[in-house]
Amino acid sequence: MFIAMNRFQVKKGAETAFETVWATRESYLGSMPGFVEFHLLKGPEAEEHTLYSSHTTWVDKAAFEAWTRSEEFRRAHARADNRTGESLYLGHPKFEGFEVIQSERKAAAA
Repeated sequence: MFIAMNRFQVKKGAETAFETVWATRESYLGSMPGFVEFHLLKGPEAEEHTLYSSHTTWVDKAAFEAWTRSEEFRRAHARADNRTGESLYLGHPKFEGFEVIQSERKAAAA
């Protein structure tokens, strides 16, 4: 399994706009071979920003890499913009990719 994460430092006061961008865009993930799940995570607040992370899980790194080269990826990210024109972020998102080496799951997950 492979986990792909992007961390975003969202400017204070721009959290609602950021969440709206994600909630209203077409992701195309569900049609991609090897896609398992997606999460948008909201983290701690700092003085100037709130930390967010997008988190996708794939059956393997090759499936994720195929996604990044796909037309669906280009379409999803072409619409992942802020229509106000002003940046919602402090700096650029930071990508982190992880190969899963161990997992544990409760037998009757909630």
